[in-house]
Amino acid sequence: MRTEDFDFYLPDPLIAQHPTVDRTASRMLHVNGMNGNLHDETFINLPDFLTSGDLVVFNDTRVIKARLFGRKLSGGNVEVLIERVINEHTTYAHVRASRAPKVGSQLRLADAFNVEVAARHDDLFELRFLSETSVLDLLEQHGALPLPPYITHAATSEDEERYQTVFSKHLGAVAAPTAGLHFNDAMLEQLKQKGVDIAYVTLHVGAGTFQPVRVDNINEHIMHSELYNISQATVDMIAQTKMRGGKVTAIGTTALRALESAARINAINNSNCHLQAGSGETNIFITPGYRFKVVDRLFTNFHLPKSTLLMLVSAFAGMDNIKKAYAHAISQQYRFFSYGDAMLIEQQLMK
Repeated sequence: MRTEDFDFYLPDPLIAQHPTVDRTASRMLHVNGMNGNLHDETFINLPDFLTSGDLVVFNDTRVIKARLFGRKLSGGNVEVLIERVINEHTTYAHVRASRAPKVGSQLRLADAFNVEVAARHDDLFELRFLSETSVLDLLEQHGALPLPPYITHAATSEDEERYQTVFSKHLGAVAAPTAGLHFNDAMLEQLKQKGVDIAYVTLHVGAGTFQPVRVDNINEHIMHSELYNISQATVDMIAQTKMRGGKVTAIGTTALRALESAARINAINNSNCHLQAGSGETNIFITPGYRFKVVDRLFTNFHLPKSTLLMLVSAFAGMDNIKKAYAHAISQQYRFFSYGDAMLIEQQLMK
């Protein structure tokens, strides 16, 4: 398949720059992958599409204040975006500067502390924080929330609240699992009252989620890697849901990628593709033709042109259905991307 097969034109005014006044106030496009039918809905009606005995799975990662500004001690300004926290004093990061910093040089960040460029790994720099204070504490004190590149304003106090899910728990992401941003505590309680179970996985979303595929043939794309963790409790809840005939709904592509990664890894020695609890790295790249092993239904925001996530939802719903759905959403002026509206997708089952 060609990358251009996943391109579309989006008018700039449809890129949501701010969240809705209330978390639950977004619109929701219901996409039936089996017959291609589309229905304009509102997010507040999501429970109507779920049944007692179903399971929804959220990603409970929490976004760190990963953006830092500073200067090279040798001269010149730098902008640092932390990609991954390795330990209390070491990170991998993207560094923007007029000239890339050399290994062994130092950067002064936020006019508060120094870091040493310990190594370079392709596009990422390994930074050693030369402070007794831990990386996460320094980021919380001096960093800025790393809003996506298509949001044009600097992060505000509103963003610090609304670019986190209400159930965020484990620090480590540099981008929010945006499908979860629609949920508030009242909606979670409403789902429970209906008999819908709730489970969590953790996948620390990396900055690569915003990168378009830059090769013509999608099979040549090298996927970025992200850390994930799935508990035994979540594995057990999924098994119980499947046994009673319920459906597993992934809230967001990151939750789906974590679940499908765990099933894929275990499938090496287990033809039944049972989920395996534990932690690991995933660079799973889901494209049309992929057979989903765990997830039956997907709740997700609208995604960027030529992105791996658009390819994922095309695999889940069918390419023609997604093209039709996106054309409809644009014509009906749905709001796109992180602060935008959502889709509820019923899987297109492969024959």
